[in-house]
Amino acid sequence: MTGRSRTSRRTVLTALLAGAVSVPLLGAAPASSVPATALELPRPTGHRPVGRRTLHLVDRRRGDPWVPAARGRELMVSVFYPARSSEGRPAAYMTEREAQRLLELKGLAGVVPAATVAGTLTHARADAPPAPGRLPLVLLSPGFSVPRTTLTALAVELAARGHLVAAVDHAYESVGTEFPGGRLPPCVACDRVDVDEATVVRGRAADLSFVIDELTDRRSTGALARLIDPGRIGVAGHSIGGAAALATMAADRRVRAGVNLDGGFFVPDAGHGIGGRPFMMIGAEAVHGPGNTANDWAETYDRLHGWKRWLTVSGAGHFSFTDIPWLAEQLGLPDPQVPLSGERGWCITRDYVGAFFDLHLRGISQPLLHGPTSSHPEVGFHRP
Repeated sequence: MTGRSRTSRRTVLTALLAGAVSVPLLGAAPASSVPATALELPRPTGHRPVGRRTLHLVDRRRGDPWVPAARGRELMVSVFYPARSSEGRPAAYMTEREAQRLLELKGLAGVVPAATVAGTLTHARADAPPAPGRLPLVLLSPGFSVPRTTLTALAVELAARGHLVAAVDHAYESVGTEFPGGRLPPCVACDRVDVDEATVVRGRAADLSFVIDELTDRRSTGALARLIDPGRIGVAGHSIGGAAALATMAADRRVRAGVNLDGGFFVPDAGHGIGGRPFMMIGAEAVHGPGNTANDWAETYDRLHGWKRWLTVSGAGHFSFTDIPWLAEQLGLPDPQVPLSGERGWCITRDYVGAFFDLHLRGISQPLLHGPTSSHPEVGFHRP
């Protein structure tokens, strides 16, 4: 965002927050007419059962950028992995208090019960024993103000395919993340008028490198560390989390491949310093197509010198690459401004992100990434 004023940068952050929980109020039915239905995330296509563990990590070498009085930089991490079996209790989607915060943010507390959202079936088993093996590690970073849970379907899909996946919540950057002891800190970054996007991006890159340190250290995570192949690490993120994916690659040579899901890049030299490592950008055509000169995708793409793809999806909205539209449609609350259905958005995200990491971290050929296909007519390839 070179040359833009601080006011302009803050406007973008405000816009990101305003749409953060994009379950639309437009056309929403009264609370009494929305059924208290059981919600379910899409079933993964991989054949492996999935387990999930939750970690609370604290980087005591760093202060928190939003709350200087905090004792280190706190992160909550959901780790998904291939499990020995599908037995055990289901892993919760989120807590009711986390769900309530999200619903309150968009004025939906009287429309959708928090228990309904919290009880979403995830197709993962809590604390299930991991299957043996050496796995690629993929880190996921969510959009600004929304929790890591919005990327749960993607995390479960990648784990079922044979990856170990760490979805990361960054303290004070989410409206609804519960920490040990029942703490539910506010989104301090959301209310800071002096914050620009580059601060968020660089801070998240440091967070993700710290998560890699912890997950690959057997003294910290024991059995999980033994599962990880440190030579096969990738990172992906939605919105500003996608910018953090590329920034993490630039700062940390251990990360071999990355994906940005519909996010700007926000730092002036985005793409510089990653060498020939592969990177994929996939986003809504209306915002990230080459005809829109207001975004920074073209200049970033030109700085990438390895395997790269610039993909756009016609009819997609900003949150089409997350769980949100899928769940909203089950509740009868689709977004009338987004033509692409939640189901179709999920299928595209699953297929392309899964193909990318299967290719670059598992060495499995992926013809889907070669160019446009009749099976995915919404997906356009630019500057191949």
